[in-house]
Amino acid sequence: MNRAIDNVIETDGALILGAGIAGLFTALKLAPFPALVLASSRPGTSGSSAWAQGGIAAAVGEGDDWLSHAADTIAAGAGLCDPKIVNLVAREAPDRIADLVAMGTPFDRDASGALALGREAAHSRARIVHVTGDRAGAEISRTLAARALATPSIKILEGFHAVELAMEDGRAVGLFARQGTGADARLVMFKARAVIFATGGLGALYAVTTNPLEARGEGLGMAARAGALIADPEFVQFHPTAIAIGRDPAPLATEALRGEGAVLINDKGERFMTALHSDAELAPRDVVARGIHRQIAGGHRVVLDCRAAIGAHFANHFPTVHAACMSAGIDPAVQPIPVAPAAHYHMGGIASDAEGRTSLPGLWVAGECAATGLHGANRLASNSLLEGLVFGARVAEDVKATISSGTNRGLPPAPIAFALPAPPHVLRAAMNRHVGLERNAEGLGEALATIARLEQASGGEPALLNMLATARLVTAAALARRESRGGHWRSDFPLTQKSGARTFVTLADVGRVEDFAQRRVHS
Repeated sequence: MNRAIDNVIETDGALILGAGIAGLFTALKLAPFPALVLASSRPGTSGSSAWAQGGIAAAVGEGDDWLSHAADTIAAGAGLCDPKIVNLVAREAPDRIADLVAMGTPFDRDASGALALGREAAHSRARIVHVTGDRAGAEISRTLAARALATPSIKILEGFHAVELAMEDGRAVGLFARQGTGADARLVMFKARAVIFATGGLGALYAVTTNPLEARGEGLGMAARAGALIADPEFVQFHPTAIAIGRDPAPLATEALRGEGAVLINDKGERFMTALHSDAELAPRDVVARGIHRQIAGGHRVVLDCRAAIGAHFANHFPTVHAACMSAGIDPAVQPIPVAPAAHYHMGGIASDAEGRTSLPGLWVAGECAATGLHGANRLASNSLLEGLVFGARVAEDVKATISSGTNRGLPPAPIAFALPAPPHVLRAAMNRHVGLERNAEGLGEALATIARLEQASGGEPALLNMLATARLVTAAALARRESRGGHWRSDFPLTQKSGARTFVTLADVGRVEDFAQRRVHS
């Protein structure tokens, strides 16, 4: 028997799930078209967007152009980027930076007053705009939140946790969300003409992550359980330099440190990355992450040495990293920073087109929960916030052009249960051990068995089923891809095939994907 709905809230505009940079920018670009934004906590202060340190990539410097930015993106994507998507994002990037400047974002400036530009891994030029060195995500989030809160067409509701899409005749017409805790929890249905997911990533499904613990892949899981097409779920990026001080989530040592010249050294005093890639510490993230991972697996400690490159300027140039280090008794100006890879970004997600449309009518996506084809198998540094901005603007324009205001009729069935469980420890441990930086058929099979046991014990709880659906999609797709490419590395299939193809799968397909992969493994 379905759970009774305590309240129905109808909006005559768009319903946006998520109040990070992608969600808030979409709402602002929709104005004056009305938008109702559901936020789990105070906008501008939490989530992966607010934690982002690196900055935003855009060809805004003298001598740079969008073609160079596009070429770097495609090179990093290991053969799976969609060139049309890459080109449109690189072309539109300067305009999105201009939007943020107009909104008051306090980007770092050089002595002439121009935007100060940094270089990060796999970029051929300095094209990353920052705010106070490592506070881009926090300051952009704060700026957008202030703008959104002051915009009459935007209404932000805090404290709601979405658990299931509301579907009518194959169309997304709203969301079921939980409000409150324990016995006082209420199930609320939100109805809208357009539903926009900006729900972020899935890092917290892993035991070691740089993501906030609410980044549990629930948006992807909700869409998948409603039948949406999912793209490239096997490609998870691990940030090479999480600060290894035993915290969950792990603080991040931004890639910009390596862009400034910081080097990776093992406990034998060796700068090991020079032997692994011509760009050493500025190699693509998957290369650097695996290099560190193998050092640690071999029993070595790895540190990021910033003393010569940054030294006494550390506190002013990278205040967020400095504070994290000092809280653990490490002064990064004079001491190396212990580092290890951690789950950081999901290149896959809900499949979407150039306007952010998904395979489900009525549902659009923007930001990390989307799979646009921009990142391919390995995201280029500082393209993540950019993607959220570019597609936030595109989604807004498409919604305004195709959806008239008004309300939906009818009341879809509500979920049976709607509690708010955390990802089970056993799931996070299995994902970290078997679906991490190095994978193989045996480990992936064990992870799938763990996921199946948790599904059987779930009691039909939709929030948990959302997380497990996401974990299953990542794991099954990793089992089916019998090669190593970008963020996906198979120790039993270490070579990269000459030609690569993106993964497109639904949750209904996953059983067949698993069977097919198992047959191929044992053939």
